[in-house]
Amino acid sequence: MLTLIVPGLIWTRQALADLTYDLPLPAFTTLLGRGRLRHRPPLSTAVTLAEIFRLDAQLPAAALRRLALREHPGQSDWLCLDPVRLRFEQRSLIVDDPQGLELSSEEAAALAVSLAPTFTALGQIEVISPHAWNLRLSAAAPPFQDLPEAIGRSASLLPLDAAHAAWRHAISEAQMLLHAHPVNRAREAAGQPMVNSLWPWGGGRLPEFDGSSEHDALWSDDPVALGIARLLQIDGAALPAGFTSTTSRKPLAVHHALEHPARSGDATIWREQLARLEADWLAPALDALRRGKLDALRLIAPGDLATAELQVSRHDLWQFWRKPGALAKLAPL
Repeated sequence: MLTLIVPGLIWTRQALADLTYDLPLPAFTTLLGRGRLRHRPPLSTAVTLAEIFRLDAQLPAAALRRLALREHPGQSDWLCLDPVRLRFEQRSLIVDDPQGLELSSEEAAALAVSLAPTFTALGQIEVISPHAWNLRLSAAAPPFQDLPEAIGRSASLLPLDAAHAAWRHAISEAQMLLHAHPVNRAREAAGQPMVNSLWPWGGGRLPEFDGSSEHDALWSDDPVALGIARLLQIDGAALPAGFTSTTSRKPLAVHHALEHPARSGDATIWREQLARLEADWLAPALDALRRGKLDALRLIAPGDLATAELQVSRHDLWQFWRKPGALAKLAPL
């Protein structure tokens, strides 16, 4: 069985109808027509992964990505503390994707060294990669909004309760330090985006896992997902260019390419990525189902409006009398 998680796939019904009316998607519409589609409440990609692998819904992202990119995080509590750029757009503060900063290792190290004293009372900064920083916590941290769910959206300020007071103070100090930092001054002079804040999220310690998984491989470009693969002791790898017959009989793939254009409302890029999803993943998967090289396909589209889940078995393809389904069916009524 192939499980394919595709965030950013669901728009409103009318928007999906308008966006795809002239787009040839024979594999996708065949799968929608022959398979079984159900709608569930809105879910994030992280919660979807946690549900599939029977983990706590609040994934300890910092500990998991340290497991994937560095080494075992031990029994310490960790928190993601990622460098971000916040920008104003129509009176809202928008969180840009940290990858868009294109920080070098040297820039990240210089910024982290300067910021470390600001967070001494809260924990110790560790640069996992230029865009992924962790904080080894001195004490348990309060909950924060997950960064992947905030990217491209209006930023929510830290809560005003007492539990977040120390964090509000530290982030405010960090923002002032970043504003005048030589790294940012050099980036500004070179026309590059500046790091103007840090985003805390994904706290906790690595959970224990002694169960079994219905999947024997996890393909994703997200280090948190790859950390789950290491935790579960299954094969973990970057997302392949497309689906092909492999030695893995039950892979799970996380396909993020539609997520950013969906959030930014970039219909042109979204349509291009949907066409690639059709050509690189859905058409080969449909062919593998027909030839018996794949016994089932499960497509999960987590989103803010709803979560759609489509299941198609090889037996379902025998129902040739069922007409192709329109992509608008993915959206809730």
